[in-house]
Amino acid sequence: MNTARVLIVMGSDSDVPVMEEAAKILRQFGVPFEMRISSAHRCPDRTAQLSAEAEGRGIKVIIAGAGVAAHLAGVMAAGTILPVIGVPIAGGAINGVDALYSTVQMPGGIPVATVAIGKAGAKNAGILAVQMLALSDAALAQQLQEYKESMAREVEEKDQALQEKLAEQ
Repeated sequence: MNTARVLIVMGSDSDVPVMEEAAKILRQFGVPFEMRISSAHRCPDRTAQLSAEAEGRGIKVIIAGAGVAAHLAGVMAAGTILPVIGVPIAGGAINGVDALYSTVQMPGGIPVATVAIGKAGAKNAGILAVQMLALSDAALAQQLQEYKESMAREVEEKDQALQEKLAEQ
């Protein structure tokens, strides 16, 4: 039986290093996931099937990453009622801006939550997926709270170190 709650899908194996950032976050929070390669353009039937069957397999959130024309997130969103998070991936002549526009400009009725281009975006997609799941999972919500508090402490510690360094000058 599949226990994955998040489906990470990307258009090409060259996208794996970017999308691995989402996987790292999901692993950190103990959220089971699947990671798949499927192209909206090169294998549209397979992509549509992945989207259509995701909910029945227990998936709750889809994270879709693609570059250039970046239709993958929109195609996934068109075939499901699950929330889809789009990760634009840098590449092409304008280094991912085309992918950003393709991902964020969905027609009315086919929403795709879109994050930043590249690895930071993929990391945020992982966090956003965890936040969505935490709406009905108190333990996951508590982990998120601790994560946010940890980030705040890290900034405070870095500021303290800076202040000490400046005081020595």
